Order: sequence, then structure tokens, then C-alpha cells
Amino acid sequence: MKNEGQLSRRQILAAAGFVGLATLTGCGGDGDGGDGKDLSKKQNGAMKEYRVGQQFKAAGALSFSMLHNDNPVYPLKSSWLFWKEVTRRTGITLKPIDVPLADYEKKRSVLIGAGDAPFLIPKTYHPSEVAFVSSGAILPVSEYVHLMPNFRDKVKRWRFEPELDSIRQSDGKYYLLPGLHEKVKSGYSLSFRTDVLDRLGLSLPSTWDEVHDVLTALKQEYPDKYPFSDRWSTNTPFPCGALFGYLGQAYGVRAGWSYDNISFDTQAKKFVFTGATDGYRQMIEYLRTLVAEKLMDPESFSQTDDAAVQKLLAEDCYAMSANPQELVQNYRYNLEKQVEGAKIEMIPVPLGPAGPVVLSGTRMENGVMIAAKALKSDSFVAMMQFVDWLWYSDEGQKLCKWGVKGVTYTESGGKYTLEPGISLMGSDPDAKKDLQKDYGFFNGVFTYGGSWSLVSSSFGPDERKFQTAMAQRKELPIDPAHPLESVEQEQASLWDTPLKDHTVQNTLKFVLGKRPLSEWDSYVAELKAKNMDRFVDLHNKAYERFRKENG
Repeated sequence: MKNEGQLSRRQILAAAGFVGLATLTGCGGDGDGGDGKDLSKKQNGAMKEYRVGQQFKAAGALSFSMLHNDNPVYPLKSSWLFWKEVTRRTGITLKPIDVPLADYEKKRSVLIGAGDAPFLIPKTYHPSEVAFVSSGAILPVSEYVHLMPNFRDKVKRWRFEPELDSIRQSDGKYYLLPGLHEKVKSGYSLSFRTDVLDRLGLSLPSTWDEVHDVLTALKQEYPDKYPFSDRWSTNTPFPCGALFGYLGQAYGVRAGWSYDNISFDTQAKKFVFTGATDGYRQMIEYLRTLVAEKLMDPESFSQTDDAAVQKLLAEDCYAMSANPQELVQNYRYNLEKQVEGAKIEMIPVPLGPAGPVVLSGTRMENGVMIAAKALKSDSFVAMMQFVDWLWYSDEGQKLCKWGVKGVTYTESGGKYTLEPGISLMGSDPDAKKDLQKDYGFFNGVFTYGGSWSLVSSSFGPDERKFQTAMAQRKELPIDPAHPLESVEQEQASLWDTPLKDHTVQNTLKFVLGKRPLSEWDSYVAELKAKNMDRFVDLHNKAYERFRKENG
């Protein structure tokens, strides 16, 4: 259901987008020392007529500070062609404040708290922005999207309003400009040694019941081995975070890396505690069966990635979670060197009781926060136009991903080819240059989202096959907005972590057989003793309040 109150607000914002910048007054948000709503004095460098598909070019040279998440795989270089090309096309010089990947979230919080944050704060995952709302340190960006024609165009064409509604706060505004995907892009699934399956006359499974059957057949053939051993269990709050994520999807629940204590029950029309639902229990029962029947290696939930992959390469197992990059660059590449005739393939996520679905919200990526103090700048309008072009225009997204045509890539009929001597994520092991390391393109700070044609332009054959299959599935409904007020947020935060920790610990105990599933009701009672019901009630109260206030 579309929210009528928010719809009218969107209509107002859409109308504001057609007003000439010279008359842009009364369209802003909260204070900047004055009333914060008059943008007529904040247009230094702005384009008078800036529209969808138009190259943004500042009327004069400008520079904006930006937090930069420094990935150790491609550490920042001031010599990157990326910086130079952005300036050449837009007239804007970005001044990155470089923060190591491991310290990014902590450093970001410290800078924002001290009032030292740069204007642009990208690589922010919802709901990280919520912590900074009450202090007024970040901008309610929804009040300024009328300055961003490319962003609004994609929101409208790709029907993104429900996702944006889901990140609105108690004041009805949102404080993060998320990355926008035209279509759902899935990341992880199971991979199988297809040469071994072929030899045994087994087909690749398409359901979780069939996964069980295939693993059982492998166990019968190799009784001394665990046919399935897994990874992505260390340095993560959720052991086997990838596996739980895509297995949970088959039961219609968020688990693993995407786990959230709160989820919306569309039948009951209310929020419930995820870790106490029937779907979550059924997911646990499935994994418990795999472990109990020795079809899955119990070390999966504690071993390092390297240890897991070594088991695959040593043929101690024949199935393992994968993503398209790891499948090609790690599993297949090394298996082919070590095991003659070895073949491995990643399957579309197996289907379960929920049917052919993908979890909601996966079209929305990490995004950009904007420091509230940026509103005081006389170049504020130009900055918003620049953000719109770099992160949300087709041309800006193409630049961030592939670089400069004729220098780093060629394009023909929608197919992108790197120039000779340039590699991307190991695509050419003999290349002397790397698109990320040496040129600064395909940087996760800038490259995410976009049209399906652009997103899929970097897919290899395996990923194209996988994503095409997953894109046919139905996205589950977006959870409705239920923003907590600041006092409620503080209370919820005190309950949230102990509840999540108890859920994760007991999930593992159930799966490994250290706690019998006959104690499920006791486990739920323990959650109640940790304020589960009060926690859920808080969110339902917020949901009802927001629904009444916004139509």
C-alpha cells in the first residue's frame, strides 16, 4: 500500500524539481544557523538548468571534502586517474580523508561526534545513519532530493518509494542517500564439484530437499568425508553468515549476515522477533539434520576461510558456499591446478518453503550521508548536483565503474572490454596494470547500484547465469517504516544486542546438537526474560504511530 501522506510529499518534491534554481526558496530542511530553508544564497557554482542525463559542470572550480574508505586490496593513490577525470568533467576536486577499512565505522562516528566530519560521508549502510540523527549532525537528505534529478528519476522509474519509506525516521525524513539497483543482485549460494556429481550420476540440486539427497549420496560414496564444509565464520557476528543468509531466504527469514531481530509478519500485520519465528526454527532444524547425519562438517562454524578452502582443494569435501568471484578466482582456478578434470559450479539459491523468492531491501545498497554543516556552504546546491551526477547518473556510474573510454576500456553494443594490459580482479594475470589499484576505478566507495545493463556488464559467464536465474524470483515485501523516537531508540539499543547475542549463540548450539531442539520453548522463554516482548512492542508502537501520522 502506498502511503498517501508520503505520496503527496513526493509530489511536492517532484514539482519543486522543475522550479528554476534562481527561485529555489522555501524548499529546504532544518536549520543552518538561519531558517535553513532559503537556498537562493547557496548556489555558488551551481548549474541553472540541471536535468537528467546532462553532464554536471560547476560554474566555477570547487572542492568538497569526503570520507574515503581505504580498501587494502587497492589502497588510495593521489595519482589515480579517477580523481583527475572527475575534476576534468565536473570542475569539482574531491578532497578525500582516508580511513582504513577496518577502522572506518569507528572513525566515522568519532569525526561526526566531534563535528569534524567532511561534507560527504559515503559507504554508509542503513541503519548506521540512525545513530547520528538525534544530534542533528547529518542532513535530512530527503528534504533536498529535488536538487537531484537523476536520483529522483531512478526512484520513480524503478519504483523505489517503498524502500525509501523503510528508512524514514520518526520525523518522516530519511538521512541516507542509498545506492539504487534496478534489479535485485544476489551474492552467495552453494557450489558443487560437478565432475564428481557427474561420475555418480547426480544432478545439481534446485531445492534444499534435493541438496540433502545429493549430500547423502556423496556421503554413501565417501563415508569418511563430510561432503559439505563451509566458510565465512570468522571475524563475523554470525558463523556461516553467508550460508544462513541464503538458507534463511528459503524460509522467508533474515539470518546470517542479514539477520535482524525485528521482521514484519505480513499475515499478522505486525512486527515479530525473527529468532523466535517458525521459519527460523525450521531453518535451524534443516541444518541440524545435515550436521547430525554427518553431511556437513561441524568445523564449518568455527574454521577460517583458508582452512575451509584447503579442504575443498584437498578433496576432503565437495560442496561449499561461494560467491561468483571466489568461485572463479579461488575455487576453480586452484582446483584445476591441483585436481585433474576438476569442475565446480555455483547453483541458484536452492528453493525452500518460501518458494522462488529473494529477501526484500536487496536492491538498496550502502549510500551517502551528508554532514549538516554542508548546508551552510554557499556551494550547497552545486554539491548536491555533483553528488547526483557522480553517484546516480548513468554517465557518472559508468565513469566510476569502467573509467575512461579509450584509455581503460572500449565499449561496443553494451559490452565493455578492458584495454590490453589492464586487469580487473584477476581477469588478466599477466596484465601490468590494474583498474582498481592503478587507476582508482571500480572503487567500492563510488561503484554500486545502477541499471541492470551496467551492473551486469562486469559479470563473467558464471555470474551472468547465476544472476539471470535469481533475477526471475519475486522480491518479498519491504518491511514498513517503523522509526523509533530518540528515547525509544536508546531503550531499544540496550535490549537489541543481548537479544541478538543470545539468538546467535543458541542457533549454533541447536545446529551442532549441543542443545536439543526439544528445548526451543525454553529458548523462547529466555528471550522473553531478556525483554523480547517489550522490544517487539516498542517497534509495533512505532509502526502504528508512523502509519497514523503519515496516512
